[in-house]
Amino acid sequence: MSEVINNREYRQKVLRELIRELHNGKSVEEIKPRFEELIKGISASEISEMEQALIMEGMPVEEIQRLCDVHAAVFKGSIEEIHRPQNPEEVPGHPVHTFKLENAQIRKLIDDEIKPQLESYKNGDTTQSLKKLEEAFQKLWEIDKHYSRKENLLFPYLEKYGINAPPKVMWGVDDEIRAGIKEVNRSLSAKSIHLEKAEETVNRVAEMIFKEEKILFPMALESLTEDEWVEIARSSNEIGYCLITPKDEWKPARVDVVEKTQKEGIKSQENPGYVEFDAGCLTPEEINAMLNTLPIDITFVDKDGAVKYFTQGKERIFARPKTIIGRQVQNCHPPASVHIVEKIVEDLKSGKKDHEDFWIRMGEKYVFIRYFAVRNNKGEYMGVIEVTQDIAPIQKISGEKRLLSDD
Repeated sequence: MSEVINNREYRQKVLRELIRELHNGKSVEEIKPRFEELIKGISASEISEMEQALIMEGMPVEEIQRLCDVHAAVFKGSIEEIHRPQNPEEVPGHPVHTFKLENAQIRKLIDDEIKPQLESYKNGDTTQSLKKLEEAFQKLWEIDKHYSRKENLLFPYLEKYGINAPPKVMWGVDDEIRAGIKEVNRSLSAKSIHLEKAEETVNRVAEMIFKEEKILFPMALESLTEDEWVEIARSSNEIGYCLITPKDEWKPARVDVVEKTQKEGIKSQENPGYVEFDAGCLTPEEINAMLNTLPIDITFVDKDGAVKYFTQGKERIFARPKTIIGRQVQNCHPPASVHIVEKIVEDLKSGKKDHEDFWIRMGEKYVFIRYFAVRNNKGEYMGVIEVTQDIAPIQKISGEKRLLSDD
């Protein structure tokens, strides 16, 4: 462990030196070999963590932003893309699939329209080229919608998982690209063109596409849950799209829990009668109200791994949308923690364990999370129940209380 820590501290020190050298005027090509050696064998997310640590130490975001071009130059040749089965980004309607469709159209616009017309302008065909460039750069401004969805829908979720530095850095570059497009459009409106700015801007757009697809999107796919991607997809229409109109709505696979319950012959909430227990009977309304009144959060995952139920108390510790009902439990967690969820379920299902406990601090809350194997009176596995409670108020209890409260 100390070796890992020392390596991280060393990399942090070198990264700080490289940023300082960029600040003092060294070029990307001069920095690239040392940066390439520094990040050999580590993931894009670890590089982002190092940058984030520098920001936490007080380094301005603008200084970290100097590394963006170095990232792109190095990653093109040194970081292998991680392939996972049934990539979500390959499913039409998934936000990342839509982002990539837009990127393909942006590339096409640059390669088929903007770059050829810039060459024509250089070769003296000024009048016709200026007209076509004006049309092309007006289309390119639609990239604002692409960046806005990224910044306002995707970045907040990354920040939720503590990934703060990459969004700040990328947003800064997005704004510089926007400013570049506006400047080019102003010059084209005046029947001239700022040629150097136009070439610089389209090159930066191309670099941003690379950074999104090789760094940002893989990082987001590792971090966000399926439900969070659903929320991003639902909110995307309000902002709009760049150069495309998505035709497909992304709907993650889920189990029809009511139908499944009826097939298994178990009474459901649609049954107006009583549900009998080992000791008494209750109506479905009483059961629902009683469970929602308990000062704990309860979630039940059935024997096949489908989320079948969760309580809806007034103050849930972890917010859960009703869309998770019928979903496989693995899809309700960020990919980075799926292996932990699968291990818990495997141990409880196999009988290796009957329960597993965790406790974490969340601001003022001290959250106690417990997982229990649910078995019938024959010992047969029926599923897993998760019980979550803020135990900070309980830990403060001392002495005795024997009298009624006034309020």
